[in-house]
Amino acid sequence: MGEVVGAGLLSHVPTIMLPKETRLELNEGKEISLVPALERIRAEKFETLDYDTVIVLDSHWFTTVEFVVTSQKRRAGLFTAEELPRGMCRIPYEWRGDPELAEAIAAQAESHGTWITPIDDEYLPLYYPSVNIWSYLGKGLDKQWISMSVCQTGETDDFLRVGRAIGEAIRETDRKVIIVATGSMSHTFYKLKELRKHEASDPSHIITQKARDMDHERLQWFFEGRHDRVLETMPEFMTVRPEGMFAHYLMMAGALGEMDFAAPGVQYGDYENSIGTSQVHVWFDRPQNGWTRTGAAA
Repeated sequence: MGEVVGAGLLSHVPTIMLPKETRLELNEGKEISLVPALERIRAEKFETLDYDTVIVLDSHWFTTVEFVVTSQKRRAGLFTAEELPRGMCRIPYEWRGDPELAEAIAAQAESHGTWITPIDDEYLPLYYPSVNIWSYLGKGLDKQWISMSVCQTGETDDFLRVGRAIGEAIRETDRKVIIVATGSMSHTFYKLKELRKHEASDPSHIITQKARDMDHERLQWFFEGRHDRVLETMPEFMTVRPEGMFAHYLMMAGALGEMDFAAPGVQYGDYENSIGTSQVHVWFDRPQNGWTRTGAAA
């Protein structure tokens, strides 16, 4: 039976892909903590855990009438981001996919009341969260990587349903999996005329005090393993516009037990700003007795 061996709510902020000298220039001469934090996560988790496949829940990949999971045997090429082509330009990528797991996830859709389609088209576009995260955590490691989209017409319960499908598919295969929910918490940008005044990482630049307060409240719940509190208060959290409707986190939570998901999180690096949005890395190790309060393994 398959299992999730680790999971992370990880930032993919474009700044991490800029040359170090540019990062220092934008951040008052200091390195953003997100970069050395990713290097630690790679060394401590991705280079040490026993796993076959990484599932990236990609908060920038929006589909409309269904969720999509990549099912190519291999993906390789050069990536330039349509959103930020100056900073993310011709990034080389190459990884093996996991068609069997992708098909297994899609096969769970009907039983969980949702719609998931596996796509193996070699011309299917990539989005920078998947590329950025792989560049730090997967490059040079011979592991399988697949990505899941966010259905932009979905709501909180839809994202949880897909998470359940992911969890069930993992259990029914022999895969050992790391789940990466990539995206930020509160996520509102400054307007163009103002944003260059707010490029430093200091969280005082995050768009509002309310956004900071709500983020910190949820971070504390993560540290305590109180994912039930995060889920119960999603309508409140939506008022600070979490990235991608917080679908990346919700799908991860659905896969790991939903209201019973109880793994405590460990923060890597600082809670930081990026032109108004929050950025943070939180890692969840699999507890010895399983991901949930009832001891059930996901």
